[in-house]
Amino acid sequence: MNTLKYQSQAVAKPYFVFALILFVGQILFGLIMGLQYVVGDFLAGAIPFNVARMVHTNLLIVWLLFGFMGAAYYLVPEESETELYSPKLAIILFWVFAAAGVATILGYLLVPYSTLADFTFNELWPTMGREFLEQPTITKIGIVVVCLGFLFNLGMTILKGRKTAINMVLMTGLIGLAVFFLFSFYNPTNLALDKYFWWFVVHLWVEGVWELIMGAILAYVLIKVTGVDREVIEKWLYVIIAMALISGILGTGHHFYWLATPEYWQWVGSIFSAIEPLPFFAMVLYAFNMVNRRRREHPNKAATLWALGTAVMAFLGAGVWGFLHTLSPVNYYTHGSQITAAHGHMAFYGAYAMIVMTIISFAMPKLRGIGEANCNRAQVREMWGFWLMTVAMVFITLFLTGAGVLQVWLQRLPETGEALSFMATQDKLSIFYWMREVAGVIFLLGLIAYISSFWVKEKATA
Repeated sequence: MNTLKYQSQAVAKPYFVFALILFVGQILFGLIMGLQYVVGDFLAGAIPFNVARMVHTNLLIVWLLFGFMGAAYYLVPEESETELYSPKLAIILFWVFAAAGVATILGYLLVPYSTLADFTFNELWPTMGREFLEQPTITKIGIVVVCLGFLFNLGMTILKGRKTAINMVLMTGLIGLAVFFLFSFYNPTNLALDKYFWWFVVHLWVEGVWELIMGAILAYVLIKVTGVDREVIEKWLYVIIAMALISGILGTGHHFYWLATPEYWQWVGSIFSAIEPLPFFAMVLYAFNMVNRRRREHPNKAATLWALGTAVMAFLGAGVWGFLHTLSPVNYYTHGSQITAAHGHMAFYGAYAMIVMTIISFAMPKLRGIGEANCNRAQVREMWGFWLMTVAMVFITLFLTGAGVLQVWLQRLPETGEALSFMATQDKLSIFYWMREVAGVIFLLGLIAYISSFWVKEKATA
């Protein structure tokens, strides 16, 4: 049974499948790294901590990019009311991106990083060695080529079809993603200057243009599952992205506090970062308001749950936990502590992992020819996956927050007398790391439940 409105939407399926495979890999390496916090020599010879961390963070970025690309290939034809410009190009780019990603991860695991840099001629254009942007220059060039082909394919599709707010917001976010990635090719020798421009990629992705992508995908899913008028949802979307960009762009200043930048960045960064939770709170109101006003009961209840969960968890992780340590007088003590890690885990999961899971949950039944939704048994399994992952992430965040507060107290506050060294402090935090590891295992079980739900079928009735 074919349930796709446009046949070219089928190219989204390999992107979604590969994204989930990489997601599993990311969690496995997170568990390895979490165990190395408390058992220092665990797999130290085979997978050193720095390598596990590099693979964990790189897999996070790559699987989310595959998810965003799959989401765009699925929703743009439907929004544009026309077939994708070139499905063949989409499949070619998938294999190019997948091959480059796998080769890079294998390079991290099998070759010392300095040797990998020599092997990939990094000396000709040095771009390696920076957190999240560890990819060899040739991989970065490959990513740019894939992005250009991807944007060309989507742009040509939109030009020949209907122009909607969702498509425009999505394309703005995707173009911004590609443009800001170009700063990864600029690697000044001055460390402060390097970090200054490094945040042009990292911050302006996750607290800027990625929020446009998230908003567009959420708006699309809410239109489909609620039946609320497009005009109402689009007005909310415009308000939210305007707030997100105004606060997010100037909110970059909270990364400039300690980079020898002018003192006014402490004011600009603090004020606009304090505003950043507002668009996320508006997103919560927006999502629940649309569901309450729904004109139809969509059979895919799991996708609706994911959509609502995205709004709530993004507000908590990116909004509340971001605000906890964003004001400069607070950040002076908390900068780079486990509080930062707590914010990062819940923010990435709530804002971006969950929106990708939302569109996969919504689209996969149609991509697999099942219909608008999986059977009830499959949806129950999927909802178990949702709650296991979400509750586990809440506890991971709480445990890391507890570790961060104790770390600041023991290591950085002069009122406590003689501050402990970094390693002595880490020993005191081991109980939090063990609890974080247990929560991580539960998260993995939730992810397995989510993925396994796609194979669950309704029981045959006599």
